[in-house]
Amino acid sequence: MTDKYAVIGNPIHHSKSPWIHAEFARQTSEDIEYSAIEVPLDGLQNSLQQLRDVLKLKGINVTVPFKEQVWKITQQKSARAELAGAVNTVVFNNDGSLFGDNTDGIGLCRDLAVNHQVELAGKRILLLGAGGASRGVIAPLLEYQPLGIFIANRTASKSSHLAELFAHLGNVHGGGFDEIDGEFDVVINATAASLQGEVPPLPDTVLASGACCYDMMYSDTDTAFIQWAKAQKAEKTIDGLGMLVEQAAEAFYLWRGVRPQTASVISLLHNKT
Repeated sequence: MTDKYAVIGNPIHHSKSPWIHAEFARQTSEDIEYSAIEVPLDGLQNSLQQLRDVLKLKGINVTVPFKEQVWKITQQKSARAELAGAVNTVVFNNDGSLFGDNTDGIGLCRDLAVNHQVELAGKRILLLGAGGASRGVIAPLLEYQPLGIFIANRTASKSSHLAELFAHLGNVHGGGFDEIDGEFDVVINATAASLQGEVPPLPDTVLASGACCYDMMYSDTDTAFIQWAKAQKAEKTIDGLGMLVEQAAEAFYLWRGVRPQTASVISLLHNKT
């Protein structure tokens, strides 16, 4: 019998997740069906019950704007989801309870460290933005033991508060864009600004020699942040397409107990865009 899964969001028509999971299923011979479902902005609890009880889904991925709401609803969570304050993957347990996980951070780190061989240990990391996207990746980044992470945000108090939440795990500080000091080896854009053609106000001296710039957003053409990074002569510029595939692979593993290969899927996806 075919097991059913889906990604929920609003809007959701743009999602590449159904195609990605279809590739994973083909590759692993897992008998699954995966769809994209737009759920209303209100009544999320009722929507989740319908997905489980009426559509008989085994699990879901969660995207904007529901990650924080689902975190509040799930009765059980992984340690990484607890820290992230957001859930992007849900398992519908047989007893009717919901298990929430967050695979965004591990998706980012695998794309950086494995797919692009970016060294994180002992490096200075600049994380742009203090929203949910940033919060979900801080703990996984710290597991690679960087020299430190500085979280920069327009509202300095927000980034300082976020840094305090993770200070027990490593060297994390936060402040305004005007408090960015020195050179960084890895700069990660966790804001959505580049999709609007904007780049956070960064000093021209922010990139160390051999620096890598990573945009968690992706587009058919270079995002504004990637354009800025190339103009600044960053050694590596990477968009978030690989992160999308890697977080999906971790979710697939959580549901099916099988870890799909990602390199071929990322390559196919780059050729499609």
